[in-house]
Amino acid sequence: MKQVFIIAEAGVNHNGSIELAKKLIDTAVESGADAVKFQTFKASNLVSKDAKKANYQIQNMDDNDNSQYNMLKKLELDVDTHKELIKYCQKKNIIFLSTPFDNDSIKLLDELGLEIFKIPSGEITNLPYLRQIGALRKKVILSTGMANMSEIEDALDILTKAGTKKENITILHANTMYPTPYKDVNLKAMVTIGNTFDIPYGYSDHTLGIEVDVAAVALGASVIEKHFTIDKTMPGPDHKASLEPDELKAMVSAIRNIEIALGDGIKKPSPSEIPNIIVARKSIVAKKDIKKGKLFTINNLTTKRPANGISPMLWDDLIGRIASKDYKEDELI
Repeated sequence: MKQVFIIAEAGVNHNGSIELAKKLIDTAVESGADAVKFQTFKASNLVSKDAKKANYQIQNMDDNDNSQYNMLKKLELDVDTHKELIKYCQKKNIIFLSTPFDNDSIKLLDELGLEIFKIPSGEITNLPYLRQIGALRKKVILSTGMANMSEIEDALDILTKAGTKKENITILHANTMYPTPYKDVNLKAMVTIGNTFDIPYGYSDHTLGIEVDVAAVALGASVIEKHFTIDKTMPGPDHKASLEPDELKAMVSAIRNIEIALGDGIKKPSPSEIPNIIVARKSIVAKKDIKKGKLFTINNLTTKRPANGISPMLWDDLIGRIASKDYKEDELI
């Protein structure tokens, strides 16, 4: 990827509505993101009936139902909905992605033709899940929230031994709290991951705002993933920790600007500043009138703008030499 791959994470912010899902796709397109990502799961395969919601899910939802199963059951996308959303993304010229959360969902997304598989943080220690995705030999984006370095290493080993080439894997640093407190971001760990495993890296962000995403790009992230919604006040587990449309657009714009600003790493005058060299730098000039035959000294020479004469870097070569002509004050030597 020649530029940062920006994934607009719709997740389950469609609230089970295909029309809202399409509005989310439209928003992702308008923002300039490269891909829009949903979540594929069967609640019955993902959680047990008595599994409780995470604390952030309880806090973000106003209902009194603490069942994770009941929450997720309402947010499932069936096969026909997947097909319709994929077709809609193709029409809108944006990449459709979805995170599979169970083995049946991996198979479904493969059958639907997805070329990039996003592994969520919660599955990084799920050996059969990782092995199934690795065997597909597709591009893989691996989130690492809650993981330590040895768990990341184990997941990479499973994926590569199953058949996925290491060069087709990108690892995302992540924190799974929604929203993530700034003190827990630890963005430098993203660079540590990339350097340790010699692998492309990026950041899956759950902080409020866009600052951390822009900073991640400045630190070399090749992929940015960010949750977004149509309206933060909508009911659902992830809306409150998501960007609204204007914020998503601002994030994409900021990332593209930072990409340009990072440049090629070679320090040299830029095309825009070359005209300023003669204006801002200085030349050696007569500090006062100098008669022919007089020595150049620190008392009768100085440096002033513009830089259309002898460079002050040659100062020592001129001091002690004899003036070959008369000079007026401020005249170039």
